[in-house]
Order: sequence, then C-alpha cells, then structure tokens
Amino acid sequence: MTQKNSKGIFFILTAMALFSVQDSMIKLIHEEVALFEMYFGRIAIGLILILSYLFITKKKIILKTHYPFLTFLRVILHFFGFSFFFISLTFMSLAMANALFFSSPFFVTILAIVFLNEKIGLRRWIGIFIGFIGVYIVLNPDFKDFEIKNLAPIICAICYSISMIITKITSDKDNVFTQIIHLYIAGLIISFFIFIFTGDGQFNNFNDPTLQFIFREWFSNPSYVFPYILIMGTIACVAFYCVFSAYSIASPSLISLFEYSLIIWSIIIGYFLFGEIPKNKTYFGVLLIVSAGIYIYYREKIKKQMIITNTPNR
Repeated sequence: MTQKNSKGIFFILTAMALFSVQDSMIKLIHEEVALFEMYFGRIAIGLILILSYLFITKKKIILKTHYPFLTFLRVILHFFGFSFFFISLTFMSLAMANALFFSSPFFVTILAIVFLNEKIGLRRWIGIFIGFIGVYIVLNPDFKDFEIKNLAPIICAICYSISMIITKITSDKDNVFTQIIHLYIAGLIISFFIFIFTGDGQFNNFNDPTLQFIFREWFSNPSYVFPYILIMGTIACVAFYCVFSAYSIASPSLISLFEYSLIIWSIIIGYFLFGEIPKNKTYFGVLLIVSAGIYIYYREKIKKQMIITNTPNR
C-alpha cells in the first residue's frame, strides 16, 4: 500500500504540474485566440486521445446515460464553470485564480447537506468558515472599487461543486469514461454553436483584453495559436489520466491533499513567466484556504464520511 501511495502521489503531483502549465499557456496566448476557439480545439484533441485510448485498450465505449437531465445539467455547469476560470486567467495571477478555485471543497460540503442528506458537524462548519475568510483575504475587496469579474474563479468553483455532486449521484450507473466523453462531446457542441453566432468576431467591439478574449474572431492567428492548443489538449488529457490513476491506485484521503500543490506550481510558474509576486496578504489567505481544506479532509476520514475526499478538484 505504501508503494501504491507513493506512485499515486507522483501521479497527482505530475497532474497538478501539467494543469499549471496549461493555465500558464492560456494566460500566454489569450490576446491571440478566442476563448471558445481554444476550448473547442483543446477538448477535440482530448476526445480524440481518450477514444484512441479506449480503442487500444479494447474498452467498451458507452454513450448512453441513465440520468439524461442530470448529465445535461452537469456538462453545462462544467463547460461554463471552467470558461469563467479561463477568463479569470486574463486578469488575475495564476496563484490567485487557483487559490480561489480551491474554495470548491467548501461548496461541495455545503451542497452535500442539501442534495445528499449528509450531516456536517460543528468542526467542519468552522473549517468552512475559516476557508471563506481565506477566500475573502485573497480577494482583498475594496468595496469602493470592487470589480465583479474577480469572482470568476469562485463562480467556477460553485459550478464545479454542483457538477461534482451530480457526478456522485450518477456514478452508480454511468462509468467514469462515459461521463468524461459526455463532457467532451457537450463542450464541442456548445463551442460550435458559439462559433456560429460569434465566430466572425462581430461582437468584438471592446478594448478590454478580457472581453476581446471572449468575443474575438475565431482562427484569426492559427499558425501561432494551434500549436499551443495542440499541446494544451494533450497536456489536459495526460493530466486527467494521472488524476484518474492516482485516485484509482492510492488512498484518496492522502492523494487529495497533494492537489494543493497546484497552488505552489502556479506561484513558481507565475513568477518566472509573468513576474507575478503574490502579496503577503495573499499568502496568508491561501494558507487559510489550504488549512481549512486539509482539516475538512481530515474530519471526513475521522468520521468515515467521504464527501469531498474521493472527488478530484481538477
């Protein structure tokens, strides 16, 4: 078991490093590509790779879901949730965006009370409260000049949390590959419809780089952008494979703790690529978020009530 845990830790650390590289590439090219063009290319490559993997390993490809409505809701939330996260990378440091996204365990725990009839003790409520204090500190809101767009990673965390609660419900009959393929196919379809209505860039009348990223004309700089999209799609697929492998072979209660390494990777890459240096206040907020998350994992293990422990954060 020790050997399996070591291998699982290696897989999850690799996955988090790959996700941070992907995020940095989005930040790097966002002024040259349209958001949903990038989204479309990234998941198209991911779908090709996962279907190839299933074909080579002779695993059966199952598209039928036993939960049509919940599956539809899950893929919509996942798609637009991570759209908000990718948008946040255009104006926010890598470390700050990922730190705010890691508020998702707090939302998952709260939602489990409503939708899974779980009972949460006072200690976990205190942990959640401390975690949200950390979120507040990282946001560092000045309500005289607060920009609503700074909530983008938190909106992503909420959407992701709801989609994970749905996944817990649907996983009893829909296997993991079926659910991943649904995410990819839905992403392609939604992106295609967005292309039909906005792909010519007719709504790109903005000077703000973030809004340009959302509404920019598709395929305006393919020779520069496509190699990045190819690499991003491959990286994301390998990262998800690593996450899946880590949670399959090792103890989830141990593996889940190492997902927070994503914040460390983000700080390192953000510093060397973009000169991002988080403020001391930000470090303190991140410390509260991570500490609260780890404490909630610990209490779940003590209570043998695995709500978020078995759920990857990325």
